[in-house]
Amino acid sequence: MKEIKNFINGGYVAAASGKTFPNVCPADGRSLSVVHEAGRDEVDQAVAAARGALKGEWGRMSVNERVAILYKVADGINARFDEFLEAECLDTGKPRSLASHIDIPRGAANFKIFADTIKNAGTETFVMDTPDGTGAINYALRQPKGVIAVVCPWNLPLLLMTWKVGPALACGDTVVVKPSEETPSTATLLGEVMNDAGVPAGVYNVVNGFGPDSAGAFLTSHPGVDAITFTGETVTGEHIMQAAAVGLRDISLECGGKNAAIVFADADLDKAVEGTLRSAFANCGQVCLGTERVYVERPIFDEFVARLKRGAENMSLGAWDDPATTMGPLISEEHRNKVLSYYRKAEELGATVVTGGGVPDMPGDLARGCWIQPTIWTGLAEDSVIVKEEIFGPCCHVAPFDDEDEVIAMANDTHYGLASALWTENVTRLHRVAAQIDAGIVWTNSWFLRDLRTPFGGMKMSGIGREGGHYSLEFYTELKNVCVKL
Repeated sequence: MKEIKNFINGGYVAAASGKTFPNVCPADGRSLSVVHEAGRDEVDQAVAAARGALKGEWGRMSVNERVAILYKVADGINARFDEFLEAECLDTGKPRSLASHIDIPRGAANFKIFADTIKNAGTETFVMDTPDGTGAINYALRQPKGVIAVVCPWNLPLLLMTWKVGPALACGDTVVVKPSEETPSTATLLGEVMNDAGVPAGVYNVVNGFGPDSAGAFLTSHPGVDAITFTGETVTGEHIMQAAAVGLRDISLECGGKNAAIVFADADLDKAVEGTLRSAFANCGQVCLGTERVYVERPIFDEFVARLKRGAENMSLGAWDDPATTMGPLISEEHRNKVLSYYRKAEELGATVVTGGGVPDMPGDLARGCWIQPTIWTGLAEDSVIVKEEIFGPCCHVAPFDDEDEVIAMANDTHYGLASALWTENVTRLHRVAAQIDAGIVWTNSWFLRDLRTPFGGMKMSGIGREGGHYSLEFYTELKNVCVKL
């Protein structure tokens, strides 16, 4: 059985306690590897290694030297593309078609994107008058924030981890990564790439484990950590925020969402249906930016629902390496039980089940996997738990609306504010409505179209802070003002 150890100070480290846990493939239930659970000792070692690296070779490197290394990291991922692809697909069950176009290429690109960003980042300079008439010059220096704790989710493991590690390393920080216990493989594999690219020991560290009373809690409460960045559910984000309050450490939180799509009667229906199918069912609905609430203007409501139903029923569930597969399983049996509880609750509340609502029959070994049907509901009240709570599965509720003000109010009636999608060919309405939606990202006539230079993050209970482009630099660096009296 393959072992996955912690990656600390440039080498692989077993758990001193001897504690391990299984890494299970959600597609067929087989054990992929045995993972060493980091305890306090391993977390202490990782943080100490990261602090030491700040004062060593890494801390003395110029921006151009760091940029050159990060380019090698990206090239190293691409050189081992098939290894990363298989590891990611086995950990998550997601189809090759998805991971090969999104997860692995974007995971590699994050290093080059942020290398280029830091290389071209400037700071402000001001000339000021002084009472004696000689004047002064103020200029800013951008310096690393220090040791960054990176706590990652399981839905897009490599992509969302490198989305944080890339800018952190570009800015000269060091990192201790805590991947999800469900998906430890690619974070660990990246350690080999880091070594091959010439990243000094201690700059990139990985500790495996769980949240409470495990690696996650030990890391986020560690006094040697200078800042914490997290993507995951809101409740966990609240616990991390409490831990970060001790020592007044900086945080960046990208948390849950209950995202709305609005389809106006003048929308291009082909585009709206195709985009909504992706936003509701891509990655088996396990996307923080996904759509679980769909509002459709009444004149096109019936046609939209019928076409969405056909699209959902045409999805092909299967093994990750089957070219015909368009949807994989949920990440775990525990998560499937949670999603199925919402499926049952929807029926209890009187929802019309347009399609799905249960567990599909899967052939052979796949019958042991965490499969679930893509599901569409109509007919529920806006205050029902199905409409209010994040489910994080391949499902959506579709409701009709009659006017613009009504649908804006419904879309904004949530504790979350991560993303939204508008579908209309009326450019005036597009701008008018987008400005009124309470969400960090509003896509129009598209979904998941990401320019990595733009700000990414949520409002309300969907998070704190922004990442992407120079916005990431604001989190991963400290600005120091130098005042020079002339």
